[in-house]
Amino acid sequence: MKNIITLVLIFCSAGIQAQDLNSQPLVGISSEYSSRMLDQNQNLRKVLILLEDRKSGILPQKGFIFGSSLIALVDFQQSNTDSKFGYLMRHPTASNQIGKTVSEAVLHSFQVATTTNINNWLTAYTEILYNPQQSFGQGSITDLERNQLQLRRGLVVVGDLNRSPFYGAIGKMDAPFGLTGSVSPFTNSSMWHAFGGLGYGAQVGFRGPSLSGTFMAVQGGSQFRALNTPVADSTNVPSRLNNFVFDINYRTAFAPEVKLLFGASYLHGSAYCQDFPVVHFEPCKKRNPAVTVYSELHVGRKLLIKAAHAITSREWPGTENPNPPLDIYEARKVSSLSLGGQYKFDNTGLVQYIVSAEFSNFRAGSDDAPWERQNQLVFGGSALIQGSTKLFVEIFRTAGYVPLNWISGSHPFNPFPPGQTHSERDARSTGLVVGAQLTL
Repeated sequence: MKNIITLVLIFCSAGIQAQDLNSQPLVGISSEYSSRMLDQNQNLRKVLILLEDRKSGILPQKGFIFGSSLIALVDFQQSNTDSKFGYLMRHPTASNQIGKTVSEAVLHSFQVATTTNINNWLTAYTEILYNPQQSFGQGSITDLERNQLQLRRGLVVVGDLNRSPFYGAIGKMDAPFGLTGSVSPFTNSSMWHAFGGLGYGAQVGFRGPSLSGTFMAVQGGSQFRALNTPVADSTNVPSRLNNFVFDINYRTAFAPEVKLLFGASYLHGSAYCQDFPVVHFEPCKKRNPAVTVYSELHVGRKLLIKAAHAITSREWPGTENPNPPLDIYEARKVSSLSLGGQYKFDNTGLVQYIVSAEFSNFRAGSDDAPWERQNQLVFGGSALIQGSTKLFVEIFRTAGYVPLNWISGSHPFNPFPPGQTHSERDARSTGLVVGAQLTL
């Protein structure tokens, strides 16, 4: 048995040709491709990344591509309110954020991905994620329940953009809703936290030279992220294909170096549909659709400016607390705004330097309500080494603390009286993040 394992390892290692994927290796690596696929906050249209890289020849027509990414960081945060930090890149609970000042040096996340190209039009992609800081498990970041592996994405992609503009995908993937990506080197925007969907479904799309469109049918229930529609018997089990997302966008060029993208999306059932008291991932009685408009401006390869706005079609019932004194605040539609810019300096060798600034928010309550809004401002700088490894630093400021669970209050003593809420409009936090993302 040992001899067989040894022979298999020798065979696999002999097939790895990291520097020349055009020679059609059986097993290979592509660091720049993996960095785009495993990037967790910038370009989240992963199906299109895969298809475009196959079209351009970065990926082989047939073969197995392995990739991995690790993020380690040191951060410092200070708040004006005990145990209420609005920064969402780590799950904001009292289990892992205590007092008014926190600091840490941690492994933030680790990902492993495989891309299996069967032929020029059929590909399988899988991605395993370990992220105790953003896990919804119980306890602190050292608790076993938070330290689990999960299949973040797993899908089969059908299509060859060299032969046809049409493509399809089935599996667990990001919903093609708007522009939820960020310009920051590490931090997700509030738009992603509010409307960035992930779920089981089937996607079909058209990738034209200017006009593009995508439709994704999604299994209902509360799902994994931001895709909640009612299913039978008041359950949150995703047992019906009764949710969907539709996106359309147009790309044009005003000059050889100036390109503009603008588009719009519709989401049939968003996350904001529960009655009072709100418990995240619980079933809804009635769906709440959402729409978004967005735009992206590229000036050469250096300057990128993004803007997006999303809003639900109906008020979120759970944002109205029937108990005094909080009953003075009416239910409100949920919305998010994102504005950001990124500038890449001239490449002077193997390292490219990038600076960015982004404002984004999450609005869920009427004016002056404790759960009215949570704003986020991030300034970032990074050094991209050989197109795949990133060293970064960010300074951020948040205003407001609005957790989705019990956002406007709860039942008595679960976890506080019905006339109180854990949300805090006047909470402020400031922080610094220094880290590295190493991708193979």
